[in-house]
Amino acid sequence: MIVDAHNHVIPKSIVDLLSSNPEPFGVTTDNSSGAARMIHRDGFAYPLFDEFVEPAEKLRQLGQRGFDKAIISPSPTLFFYRIEGSRNAEFVRRVNEEVAAFAAVDPTRMRAMGTLPMQSPEASIAELDYLVNDLGIRSVMIGCHIDGVQLAAPQFRDVLRRAEELDVFILAHPYYFGSKPGLEDYYLTNLIGNPLDTAVMAAHLIFGGVMDELPELKLCLSHAGGFLPYQIGRLVHGWNVRREAKTTTASPKDLLRRFYFDTITHDSAALGYLIDFAGEQHVLLGTDLPFDMADVTPVSTLRGVKGLSEEAFALISGGNAMRLIGA
Repeated sequence: MIVDAHNHVIPKSIVDLLSSNPEPFGVTTDNSSGAARMIHRDGFAYPLFDEFVEPAEKLRQLGQRGFDKAIISPSPTLFFYRIEGSRNAEFVRRVNEEVAAFAAVDPTRMRAMGTLPMQSPEASIAELDYLVNDLGIRSVMIGCHIDGVQLAAPQFRDVLRRAEELDVFILAHPYYFGSKPGLEDYYLTNLIGNPLDTAVMAAHLIFGGVMDELPELKLCLSHAGGFLPYQIGRLVHGWNVRREAKTTTASPKDLLRRFYFDTITHDSAALGYLIDFAGEQHVLLGTDLPFDMADVTPVSTLRGVKGLSEEAFALISGGNAMRLIGA
């Protein structure tokens, strides 16, 4: 079974809601070029592909690309952590219900992943309960930081603890926020900025004690863990020689292996290293579709890993994802 565990949607009703109410979200829809685009006041824009908004097109694309299932999540461009908490909580509830309805068009091929209004920890805990108890969803996607505040900050600990208690799988995803000096050119905001955000978040979760405190937390790092798996030796060395980094009795390498990772490396050799590092039970097939930075042939990338067993292929290509979301 081939399962895309990292696949995004923006249901049409959400597009309509944002277009008809540009404040406080700051999103408009532009059709002047003949193809719809969503434009955010933060300065970024992207094509509003039919695959984002139409279940039938999503299903057609899944079939065309050879996927049996997809775990569909709200686009990270719908993280509105800057707006007032109760307003965002209302919006997130609507998003979660619409993503659930999107997936319900064909529940044999699509499973829904929700999101949380993270700037309001109390509302996020309530939303976790609603997702699990009312919508039957045991997975969420949240940002790598919350309006610039790290996920490891104390105010978010109860949210992560509740996710652990409910056995909810978390996919942490970068998103555009503010300026990134030095990354303005060549699309480096995404090419380097996104994996950097993931690496910084995971380092804070490791050194901040979260992974020690919540040993059963199921948290997946987007884009193959960013830069961290490939520079973990540097963190271990710092942990050994620097007082500032000696915050945990466990090695950062051991704690990093507690995370899960998607396969989005765009390189079979890098993916092979990740699988060797994290273990075949901690890696999930992902694409990031329909964004332009997606790996549209993830099975080929996975098949290109030298020495990969059929058992490992089965786990990574679908078995791990279905286990982690409680399917």
